[in-house]
Amino acid sequence: MTTISETISRIRNLVKGVKEDAFLTDRLIYSLVLKHAKMLIRRQDNENKIMRFQSLFEKLPCVELIEVDKIEACCSGIKSNCKIMRTKDKLPTVLEGAYGPLFRTISSIDGSIPVYKTYPSTYTTMANTTTFKYNKNKYYWYLGGYLYFPNIDWEAVSVEGLWSDSIQMYICNGDVCQPRQEEDTHIPEYLFAEIEQYVIKDLLTIIQIPIENNDDNQSPLRT
Repeated sequence: MTTISETISRIRNLVKGVKEDAFLTDRLIYSLVLKHAKMLIRRQDNENKIMRFQSLFEKLPCVELIEVDKIEACCSGIKSNCKIMRTKDKLPTVLEGAYGPLFRTISSIDGSIPVYKTYPSTYTTMANTTTFKYNKNKYYWYLGGYLYFPNIDWEAVSVEGLWSDSIQMYICNGDVCQPRQEEDTHIPEYLFAEIEQYVIKDLLTIIQIPIENNDDNQSPLRT
């Protein structure tokens, strides 16, 4: 897995004279990397190529839940009694795929009971049917940075996602003092060549830095 620092260095090595340019900060470079990575990951998810890379995803093993009312959960149309649990705190920012946030698995903390994605309107329709009492599946929906869980009486859940934020402060053995640049990017390696092309084109537009030619005098932007 490539670290953020290594990713930034890869970009810098393709550009001439970057150390003398005050505008070409690590923050700028990585923001451009994320910008194009998000676009390409969304495209890859549309082709069902992201979920198979388990190493890209990180797990929050114990996300605390609290009870909230149906109005907050956008589920006021449920006629029967329905207990709604919500993640106590907002989750770290999760990357978006073609069909929404990229959560690989959400389950009970021991992993024995999976929780399936739905939407408030879909769940309301299901819950108001006469046959819903036979449905033993557990469901969640994602809204405003929180996960909501109807009819779950758990204190916590396990959440495996593709995060763009650091999750060190959310995990028990995390090192909150670890420099952000030492963390992994969680971007598929096979996308880096294309990401680098987009990022360097952006940098040329922003600060107009000349490209360092390769030994064969061809641009490193070539495919």
